[in-house]
Amino acid sequence: MTLDTILPALKEKAINAPALGKTLKFDFGTRQLYIDGTGAQNAVSEENKDADCLVVVSEENFIALATGNLNPMAAVMMGKVKIKGDMGVAMKLNSFFS
Repeated sequence: MTLDTILPALKEKAINAPALGKTLKFDFGTRQLYIDGTGAQNAVSEENKDADCLVVVSEENFIALATGNLNPMAAVMMGKVKIKGDMGVAMKLNSFFS
């Protein structure tokens, strides 16, 4: 499984989930996934913009999170996922992975 196979499903879940009310960016190193939840629904792009919440994670660890092979809380505690900015936005991510 690769990031390219996971991102389309994640984008669809983000669009169909309740709007975040803020912006969020996943930074995979060489790629980004930007979610603008300030409108009526979340808008998803691969733009590299500033966001209210930044989630820094490797592609490998993101794939493990998305497939249920890595617990999100454990990933943060082990330093595999770093969250900067508004932690409240990050707490809403469960709806994207369920």
